[in-house]
Amino acid sequence: MGRAFEYRKAAKLKRWGHMAKTFTKIGKQIAIAVKAGGPDPDMNPTLRAIIANAKRENMPKDNIERAIKNAMGKDHADYKEVTYEGYGPHGIAVFVETLTDNTTRTVGDVRSVFNKFNGNLGTQGSLSFLFDHKAVFTFKKKDGLDMDELILDLIDYGVEDEFDEDEETGEVTIYGEPTSFSEIQKHLESEGFEVTGAEFTRIPNDLKDVNDEERATIDKMVERLEEFDDVQTVYTNMKPSAE
Repeated sequence: MGRAFEYRKAAKLKRWGHMAKTFTKIGKQIAIAVKAGGPDPDMNPTLRAIIANAKRENMPKDNIERAIKNAMGKDHADYKEVTYEGYGPHGIAVFVETLTDNTTRTVGDVRSVFNKFNGNLGTQGSLSFLFDHKAVFTFKKKDGLDMDELILDLIDYGVEDEFDEDEETGEVTIYGEPTSFSEIQKHLESEGFEVTGAEFTRIPNDLKDVNDEERATIDKMVERLEEFDDVQTVYTNMKPSAE
């Protein structure tokens, strides 16, 4: 397994929290996608990818359709993608991705958690060098698929030659450059692959060891951040537990 897969498998247990929170977060993603590219998934690849993720998270079809309809309303909030970066306790880097319609509220919420845990909130982009930003695609593996050939087709889009296969689900996960997200998605779809997940992620490139007590404190900080509806995802460079 690749480094990215191992990290994601260990870290995702706390990534999305409660199901209701997940649906709220996906609803905001849908709103941004609809505003940018329209409500028709067939004509809006970004929306199409988000819907695939929503289905992967077992979001009901009615919820998805309602989110699309609401996003078309005149009174719907305009959301911005804003990141917050800093150091939490024990020198652990913390990267927070948000979708917000009120940056004053969001930065206040995020700063309050950093302060509570004796952390330091830095400037935007200050810790980006500690995380590799990647586009991640998961799709059903077709019979007789030659992965080397597929990767060769996608290499111009910055897709890595390291990929992960899940024998239980029959799915393959590949990693590429974020700027090539649409091109990678179009290629997979044009080749007849069933894309079951398409998203962006940040993979720490310098993992830090912590003891059990330190891990518990950092986990509490992450959980507190994830309680806010504006917070989409929280990443750290804490080495995942071996459990």
